[in-house]
Amino acid sequence: MRVYVPTTLDGLAAAHSGGLLEGTAAYAVTPALREWYVSEDLEELEYAALGRAAEASLRLLAAAPGAARRRVVVAADVAESVVLPYDGDEYENQAALGRVSLKGELRLAKAAAVHADVAEAEADVAAAAGAIAAADQGDQDAQFTVDGAEDHELLWFATQEIPGLLA
Repeated sequence: MRVYVPTTLDGLAAAHSGGLLEGTAAYAVTPALREWYVSEDLEELEYAALGRAAEASLRLLAAAPGAARRRVVVAADVAESVVLPYDGDEYENQAALGRVSLKGELRLAKAAAVHADVAEAEADVAAAAGAIAAADQGDQDAQFTVDGAEDHELLWFATQEIPGLLA
């Protein structure tokens, strides 16, 4: 099963040096995500899960003011047995759509790819990280700012490219 693990460049650097991704939160194609997105195309659904993970990365950036303002998502293929459903109501909380938990730690060696913003996105990502809490409270102007980060596509990087991404 493909999962998308939100992180930051600092989190990726720690995983690169230590071998393990921190945290157990991830995003995947769940029944609620399928229902919300109304598609049977697995590629489209996985892209939607990636987008949910990118938003979660933005939330991590909001909580880490000193981190580089670039969203990072690690895509990994794991056994379904290590994926646990979200401990909450995915249907009631749109921010939780596609959210899952992973049993135990995820080794970076299991990663299939890394998706990350390029440096040119940093200003919009920084603004979005600063606005996401207000957007969660229903502030439409803040939501517009958050959506500005989503205008930047996360680029795909092979795992061999992680050192260059971190440089």
